[in-house]
Amino acid sequence: MSPPLLLLPLLLLLNVEPTGATLIRIPLRRVHPGRRTLNPLSRWGEPAELPRLGASSPGDKPGFVPLTKYMDVQYFGEIGLGTPPQNFSVVFDTGSSNLWVPSRRCHFFSVPCWFHHRFNPKASSSFRPNGTKFAIQYGTGRLTGILSEDKLTIGGIKGASVVFGEALWEPSLVFTFAHFDGILGLGFPILAVEGVRPPLDILVEQGLLDKPVFSFYLNRDPDVADGGELVLGGSDPAHYIPPLTFVPVTIPAYWQIHMERVKVGTGLTVCARGCAAILDTGTSLITGPTEEIQALNAAIGGIRLLAGAYLIQCSDIPTLPPVSFLLGGVWFNLTAKDYVIQISRDGVRLCLSGFQALDMPPPAGPLWILGDVFLGTYVAVFDRGDTHGGARVGLAQARPRGAGQRGGGPAQAQFSGGRPS
Repeated sequence: MSPPLLLLPLLLLLNVEPTGATLIRIPLRRVHPGRRTLNPLSRWGEPAELPRLGASSPGDKPGFVPLTKYMDVQYFGEIGLGTPPQNFSVVFDTGSSNLWVPSRRCHFFSVPCWFHHRFNPKASSSFRPNGTKFAIQYGTGRLTGILSEDKLTIGGIKGASVVFGEALWEPSLVFTFAHFDGILGLGFPILAVEGVRPPLDILVEQGLLDKPVFSFYLNRDPDVADGGELVLGGSDPAHYIPPLTFVPVTIPAYWQIHMERVKVGTGLTVCARGCAAILDTGTSLITGPTEEIQALNAAIGGIRLLAGAYLIQCSDIPTLPPVSFLLGGVWFNLTAKDYVIQISRDGVRLCLSGFQALDMPPPAGPLWILGDVFLGTYVAVFDRGDTHGGARVGLAQARPRGAGQRGGGPAQAQFSGGRPS
């Protein structure tokens, strides 16, 4: 993909004291789902108002940025660009590698610019022009603009000098309805257009982040305000139930791994001989080749709708089989409550399958995409690797909310991206 299905991350605030390596915490917020795979930006609910960068909530620790979330699937958080920082909500997307936001200089007929925060280079004392033209094609939208350089503020990190895109022309209508301003890519450098160094690489190179490691905890409980948390520099054990199972990255572009097989209950097996899969925070659902997704949805009683979506009888949820993914020799199970997206509006309840067909052509495909339906159940630690080993992804079951985990006393934060001895 380049990235064939974009976006989605955002977070909560956990009062945690870092020990050892520096951890930067970015709470996420989320917006209403909708069919993001083919039209990821449409029909989103209104998010809560963005808190200002640097604002603090009662009990905040220095360097933590409190954000909120809205409903169930779309997730994003806040960054600042320039001096003083101009605030933008961005999707933290592991399926791409560029940072871009709308520009104050965007084309008059670029409608998305009218509805989003726009970067004003004249308001920043640290702005440095670049002027190189860039273009990014997403699965459901595209944009063009120019590259610029300025200071990035993210979590407690300030002063990183990054090259980012100022979007001048966003012809895709989907961006008009997006409740985020831009995208911050967390993929590998090879995906970045115009050879721009991704923000994560810059933070490490400039000594502002100890390790090229980050982790996502996505909170999918619709009854609470927290959307989850992005931790830069490691992970927080308060987010998951140990141990972490690490799976090597097979192709360092997307966060691509080898998936050994997928089972539905005790009957159907797909990806029977192994297949490629990517962990993508920028994708709401779990996608796979059409033939296998059709068989999977048939096994869970899915009723096919338009655009590849499947309807599930809400009353069937308690009796539906688990869907299990074999990764790194360990089974990762999703119950129906995990993989069925439940939407309630005006007294009407709708249940949709979290599995959707998407055929990725060679050379990138065929592959599966494990998006937020999977990553909401399992915390993912993305480790770019070091001299002792290559890139890998660590997975562990997300710790249930409550049970003294959040909003109470401090939890123990640590860098969990260390290499095995």
